[in-house]
Amino acid sequence: MSQICHRSLEPLIAAQRGNIAMAQSADKSEPYFPLAGGASDGYTKEDEATATCFCGAVQLAFPTQGPGLVNTFICNCSDCHKLTVSMFASNFTVEDSHLKHLRGRENLKTYSQSKTVQSGNNMTNYFCSTCGSLMYRVSSGWPGKSIMRIGSIDDFHLMETKLKPRVEQFVKQRVAWLQGAEGVKQFHDNYFASHPANNL
Repeated sequence: MSQICHRSLEPLIAAQRGNIAMAQSADKSEPYFPLAGGASDGYTKEDEATATCFCGAVQLAFPTQGPGLVNTFICNCSDCHKLTVSMFASNFTVEDSHLKHLRGRENLKTYSQSKTVQSGNNMTNYFCSTCGSLMYRVSSGWPGKSIMRIGSIDDFHLMETKLKPRVEQFVKQRVAWLQGAEGVKQFHDNYFASHPANNL
């Protein structure tokens, strides 16, 4: 029985391998929108792109370059471990004046706390109330900015080009079996607390 099931999946597995190989070798300057989640209407323009929650109810438009795009970074802090249910968070920060809620703003729910935030600032998290996707965070210490998740971006090639992380912080909390991101500046603690001029 298991051999029959395995054989029936072979064409699907081969097709998926082909898609992965094609995505890895593709021209990264061209948009790439893989089948991911419930929405299929994301876009990339010269200086703007979309980020959508998993179910598609919430969609944001954000800048892909300055002045609206402030920074890109990886965070290994314990809050990001818990919040992403993963080993790190890949983030980018945008000026709120450049962030657009295309749909689903009323679908966002918030959760705020400061107890575990190293800076002591209050951090408010904005989640899709349907699928639970974390769309962005707002810190009381960095007014006028939103911290978005690179994984929410619809155009996957932006993750390797314009939004590739520049900084990795809290490497002291990174799990030992995970290596630092290639070509990304590594910082033992909170990079932005020690480099406030570089913004969040």
